[in-house]
Amino acid sequence: MTYTNKTILIGPTGFLGPAFLEKDPSITAVGRSKLPNHLNNNFFHIKDDNDFSKLDDLDFQNVIFLIGSSDHHILNSHPTLAIEKNVLALSKFLWYLKKANRKVNKIINFTTMLQYNSSLMQLPCGENEPRDPIANNYILSKYVSELITSQHRKDFDIIDVRISNVYGPTKLIRPDIVPSLMWSLIHNKSATVWTKKPIRDFIYVEDAVDAVLKLIETDFSGPVNLGMGSGSSVKELCDHLENISGFRIQDQNISVPGHMEFFQDISLLKSLINWEPKYTLKQGLLKTYRTMEQYYKEDKVRHRLKNFNEK
Repeated sequence: MTYTNKTILIGPTGFLGPAFLEKDPSITAVGRSKLPNHLNNNFFHIKDDNDFSKLDDLDFQNVIFLIGSSDHHILNSHPTLAIEKNVLALSKFLWYLKKANRKVNKIINFTTMLQYNSSLMQLPCGENEPRDPIANNYILSKYVSELITSQHRKDFDIIDVRISNVYGPTKLIRPDIVPSLMWSLIHNKSATVWTKKPIRDFIYVEDAVDAVLKLIETDFSGPVNLGMGSGSSVKELCDHLENISGFRIQDQNISVPGHMEFFQDISLLKSLINWEPKYTLKQGLLKTYRTMEQYYKEDKVRHRLKNFNEK
């Protein structure tokens, strides 16, 4: 499928950004930092996340907005950081579009499945299930970002993608369970988890990217779940990783807060696009682990892991 070459991606240097740019080289990256050397996409530089006026010089029809942070530990340690990172830049960008009278076809805003109320929701969890926005600063910021987009939906078609546990190859040291386990297995030849009991909706990054690029071509505007639509236990995840790596993952049997069992109803997503996930959990984990093993051979990655483990 050929995607429009008038799509821009704002915030290209995190986890998801490079995956979109690899999938579609015609997407123009917009950000403050240079792209990794392996990406050949056009790059449009902005000095900071507060001034989008430079975009006056850029022709675009669709926007994938990825400025923000998903690091719960950092965001929950500061009273306003989550709002600053995950709300203000989005609000300023939408205000820029409106004031500049920019016409766009579609805006993609990433939020989270974590905003659903674990004690009240029914599984599989649909878009209309009750939400609990005050669970922590990160979830609150994503909830508020949806309030912001709802304000602007009369002017723009905006899709709030409530993404589940997305994983895939990364050079970043991320706190999410999949990359943290993989880096530990690769670097330390062992790993631990608090508990193997939770059930989560894990989706491989290539499947997530494919779905979002197809959503851009729809007429839909509103929130939509994005996940596998089925649950896998952390134990199943660990069993796959032990078989792939040959190393053991110890269960500490420590209770954790939040959703113990969660997976999304993705019937709305499937009604909008012709899409099925291509990767099973086992296939996605195998591809992720083998790629991250190759990344580990790079000195910079090993150095970051060494420093991270010493903290």
